[in-house]
Amino acid sequence: MTLAIGDAEKRLVVEVRTHDTLIIVGETGSGKTTQLPQFLFNGGFCDGGKVIGITQPRRVAAVTVAKRVAEECGVELGQKVGYSIRFEDVTSRSTRIKYMTDGLLLREALLDPFLSRYSVIIVDEAHERTVHTDVLLGLLKDVQRARSKYNTTQNNSDKVNGNCSAISGKEGITHSPSYLKACQGAKFFPLKLIIMSASLDARGFSAYFGGARAVHIQGRQYPVDILYTYDPVRDYLNAALITILQIHLEEGPGDILVFLTGQEEIESVERLVRERIRHLPLSSQNVVTVSIYSSLPSEQQMKVFRPPPPGCRKVILATNIAETSVTIPGIKYVIDPGVVKARDYSAKTGLESLVIVPTSKAQALQRSGRAGREGPGKCFRLYPESVFFELKDSTLPEIKRCNLSSIVLQLKALGIDDIIGFDFMDKPDRDSIKKSLEQLIALGALTDEYKLSDPVGQQMSRLPLDPIHSKAIILATQYNCLEEMLITVSMLSVESIFYSPHDKLEEAKVAWKRFSCLEGDHITLINVYWASVEFIEKNKIKDGRVKAIEGNLKKWCRENFINNRSLRHAQDVHSQIRGHVQQMGLTVNSCGDDMLQFRRCLAASFFLNAALKQPDGSYRAMESGQRVQIHPSSMISGTKPDCVIYNELVQTSRPYLRYVTRIDPLWLPELAPQYYAAQT
Repeated sequence: MTLAIGDAEKRLVVEVRTHDTLIIVGETGSGKTTQLPQFLFNGGFCDGGKVIGITQPRRVAAVTVAKRVAEECGVELGQKVGYSIRFEDVTSRSTRIKYMTDGLLLREALLDPFLSRYSVIIVDEAHERTVHTDVLLGLLKDVQRARSKYNTTQNNSDKVNGNCSAISGKEGITHSPSYLKACQGAKFFPLKLIIMSASLDARGFSAYFGGARAVHIQGRQYPVDILYTYDPVRDYLNAALITILQIHLEEGPGDILVFLTGQEEIESVERLVRERIRHLPLSSQNVVTVSIYSSLPSEQQMKVFRPPPPGCRKVILATNIAETSVTIPGIKYVIDPGVVKARDYSAKTGLESLVIVPTSKAQALQRSGRAGREGPGKCFRLYPESVFFELKDSTLPEIKRCNLSSIVLQLKALGIDDIIGFDFMDKPDRDSIKKSLEQLIALGALTDEYKLSDPVGQQMSRLPLDPIHSKAIILATQYNCLEEMLITVSMLSVESIFYSPHDKLEEAKVAWKRFSCLEGDHITLINVYWASVEFIEKNKIKDGRVKAIEGNLKKWCRENFINNRSLRHAQDVHSQIRGHVQQMGLTVNSCGDDMLQFRRCLAASFFLNAALKQPDGSYRAMESGQRVQIHPSSMISGTKPDCVIYNELVQTSRPYLRYVTRIDPLWLPELAPQYYAAQT
């Protein structure tokens, strides 16, 4: 099937040559993500060794799209076409089309502020407005101005030395195009910037980029009928179930994609669908249900891409991961309840919540577009048409609802000291910025004058981790437990290690007890990691074949209700961070069985995340004063220790602490005296 964007190839190449910034609104199915980089490559934008960079807000999208484009180009992944995401780099010196997360490109700017290798940067799925996307757009505006200022001719572009323009936090350069100072004799070619999405507020982006030109690409080859309910539905899960059955019994062939907010809803609806299907006539029981959400093991995620048995209809139950990140074949019907689970953060309490909120118009359009990829389709919106017109045009930018500590540290490392004055497309809340600055000062990353500290702040900014995890890594050398802390941070940096299917919850809890430690969850994670390493080593001795080892590890993970994909990802993260700390000159030492040292290090690192038990059995988070509970999934949830440190404070049915370890409350004033002196 010819993609719609193919007819616009020559026009798009001319538009990119003519305009430094271009906004492309390409409907779902137009082929913009896969085809435009190839058009630009063929148009000469990679001549002289230049690179076309395409950012994605999600890791899964960067990986899957890169694989598809490599196949279309008939090349091995990592050569002409590659991808780079946090802790995974599949590129080479010959890579010219590079897919990556927007956060990864931000980290590249730390080493090469001019992004001098790139001739074109495409910011894809810009409508999602992740915090990294918003910061990246502000930086790219400055890079464009600076490279235009120092540009001479295209022919001199191969003389650029990216390393000579490195920025030091010591220089005290404030945020403006002038903080990008070209090294003597360097010649820069202009940077072409393309902002792209299927459902973009082109006017807002155009205004932000000084009236940039917007181009619309027709996309969806097939029409999608939109159907609404007459009245608002009280129970969208029940409405989704009824709609699934109606489609199956009354509509023609085609798979059904149902958007839900999370694992719990997906498992509930999946169970109900299977129960209801069993009560239908035998001739109508030809339904297969599959799920996809971020914490689901990868081998189970892959089931959504497999065709159903002949004569069967597939029902896919998905979170918003299926809106843009993956294209699932065979879908003809979409059920959209009009809600999504979104992250929210309170600077006052430090509480991060996952709350169910209405989708935006942009999200609704993305969802309906999934039905028209391969033929005419239908989208069943489980709300009245009047409600659609009341929805916000786009999702509230993440920068207005997240902890900014990591971003503030990155900007400081780039030499941008005026965080509040930074040219954000949407300004974050001043209280959030202030809270982040206070946290970074408490961690020692910033001085009292809000400058990047030396060496701690500079070391923390070099690690691709949350600031509190970076501080833990740096401190661990002093407590002779860097190996244990590397494992802990690696396991905390991935999707949940433990997998708990609803129908086997008790069986899973029994399996996890093999690794549990009464001192807390961090040591439990270390036990899981070492158990997996030991299992792999034993299998190498028995059968050294890679496939055999991988197969046995998957089986071991299933038996122990461990997410194999998350575990393997954690092993990769461990290897990457280990390389970083060794380059920084830190010695990787181990405390062996002396977990007292490790727990003291946890207290010294995570003192901002301490909670004291109260007389009623609840806990008080010391930083915010909020009353909280230990999450039931914690290995020490029933033991009620006097004092704990935690890694996550989340709101579900109530405020919960997750990833918890017991500590002695007397350690806190000893290990973080300046902070606790200020608190009292």
